[in-house]
Amino acid sequence: MSEPKAPLRRNGFTFKQFFIAHDRCAMKVSTDGILLGAWAPVAGVTRVLDIGAGSGLLALMLAQRTPQTVQIEAVELDAEAAEQARENAQASPWAQRLAVHTADALAWSQLQTQRYELIVCNPPYYEKGVECATPAREQARYTTTLDHTALLNCAAQLITEEGFFCVILPVEVGEAFSRQAIKQGWHLRLRTDVAETPERLPHRVLLAFSPFPGESFSDRLIIRGPDHHYSEAYCGLTQDFYLFM
Repeated sequence: MSEPKAPLRRNGFTFKQFFIAHDRCAMKVSTDGILLGAWAPVAGVTRVLDIGAGSGLLALMLAQRTPQTVQIEAVELDAEAAEQARENAQASPWAQRLAVHTADALAWSQLQTQRYELIVCNPPYYEKGVECATPAREQARYTTTLDHTALLNCAAQLITEEGFFCVILPVEVGEAFSRQAIKQGWHLRLRTDVAETPERLPHRVLLAFSPFPGESFSDRLIIRGPDHHYSEAYCGLTQDFYLFM
């Protein structure tokens, strides 16, 4: 989805409780990230991990949504983006419980002994195609450096037995991702299909997987109603973040 329309400052995005600078990141603040950060289940978590942190948006949203005792880590391959995520974290109200690692997530996961009750990722989902303007943007958009099979294996190394691994993807890509996840032993527990308006088909899907089997719930989220104003459900999900809600 495109960058959401909300109060902007130069080279960044202003939320109710924090500011995200993203001028040194390949992928900017987007509705996809905001949806995932607001939707991911946080009840009972003590440790959270954001894989492919970019500007640090998801880490900061989850810091806002969780108690002060919750530790949040983020790992980002691109050094410039990781440094900007670190700066965003340090400028936020939750600096003391946020840590950003500059590392390849696949290699980093092999060295960790800690496990996380919640792992989130707004993953690359394009196959290699048209050349991007910069190598950093190509890395953020394409699955060449973090294909979905490898991402699922990485999350499996780091998740607690009853934890959740959450992603947002285009619907068709999400279907393929779900099949691959189930093949690798994950269980789909939560699914929300996202449509721009009631008349349109869903174009994004929010997915939560767990290593542990259990009930599976699904629903649908409409972003804008027939009057093209934000829907009550979308406002309810995101109102703690957007300045104008």
